[in-house]
Amino acid sequence: MAVQWVLVVHGLATLVVVVSFLCGQWPIFRRTPIASIHHFLTVGAYDYLLRCVGVLFGVRGTNAILEVERFCCDRPNPILQIIYLAIVGGTYFIVAKSCFSYIPGYYLSGIHRHMSLLAVGIGVLLFVLTSFSDPGTVKDDNVSQYLTAYPYDDIIYSEKECPTCKIPKPARSKHCSICDRCVARFDHHCGWMNNCIGERNTRYFMAFLLWHFLLCVYGAVAIGLVLAGQLKESRVIYVLTVYYGIENSFRSLAPHVLQWFVGSYDTQILLMVFLAIVALLLAGFFGYHASLCFTNTTTNETFKWQEYINWQRKLNEARASTAALRASLNGMSSEVSPRKSKWRAFFRRSPLEDAKLVVKENKYDKGLIQNINEIIVPLSSRSSFSQKKPKVRRE
Repeated sequence: MAVQWVLVVHGLATLVVVVSFLCGQWPIFRRTPIASIHHFLTVGAYDYLLRCVGVLFGVRGTNAILEVERFCCDRPNPILQIIYLAIVGGTYFIVAKSCFSYIPGYYLSGIHRHMSLLAVGIGVLLFVLTSFSDPGTVKDDNVSQYLTAYPYDDIIYSEKECPTCKIPKPARSKHCSICDRCVARFDHHCGWMNNCIGERNTRYFMAFLLWHFLLCVYGAVAIGLVLAGQLKESRVIYVLTVYYGIENSFRSLAPHVLQWFVGSYDTQILLMVFLAIVALLLAGFFGYHASLCFTNTTTNETFKWQEYINWQRKLNEARASTAALRASLNGMSSEVSPRKSKWRAFFRRSPLEDAKLVVKENKYDKGLIQNINEIIVPLSSRSSFSQKKPKVRRE
């Protein structure tokens, strides 16, 4: 029984750590233990490491750690790609070793041995496509076409030159400091892919997320069916009800069945829980990026819009406050007005509520169908792209 509780605690601890690391910055977890654990895993632990190394080895040790950090975070490297392949390969190996002996079974046919390998292979193929495909690099020979394809909205994008590449910077593009190149319709730099996600490979990235979500769901369901088949073949329900006299109800049988599963198939249960957790995380990540694709927005643009809206809101509030102050001063300089009710003054609207509402006007949102089509068939891959001529901006 002690071993079973250790497995349960281990599974819960793993769930908390994974969720905290990947989702600790979400607004829903703000000011919660999840956010604190995320801060410790991403910032706090590293700070403590630097302090310990500095105390033990001095400045040379600290500089060595910082060099490793620059290599891992500020330069292209295959570390996370290797970790991804290790996770996928290791998980598939454990699943094959612990579950394939029960296939074919009561609920699964032998074809799932081959289907699982094919599914993993497709996932790795999508990973390779996303990692090594061109994200939409802006160069001298295509910058004029990108300038025409993505016009400036003069809100979050205005005409300027990339200080690094020394070429005009098209709207929606960004110079990636890690890859050292300008990327059209830049979304973000993905460390797992060791590549930027941009105009040309967003489709592969979305397919990668969706397929791996389905792959994790398939794995969790398949393992669940393996366990259900073993429960059926071992006649555990029959033994518990007939020989042990346990009432044939879910509430009475569930603790005993769970105890039997944990005692006999602990590896399979941990694998199923792990795949279910990863599936939930991938579903959230895919849903977020799908919502961006539906509105023809990028992750980079969400931050730009948030900064612009916050700036405009503060500006409008300052204008409203200034107008209210002027009105108050003008009232003081004029004739004395009749005394007003304090009760009405208490419920009077704040001058800040009169500030104009800042509305997001996304110039690049062309409707759901065209937005999805732009992801599936990027503008730069169409025949009309090379025929476009840059428009001269007139003042």
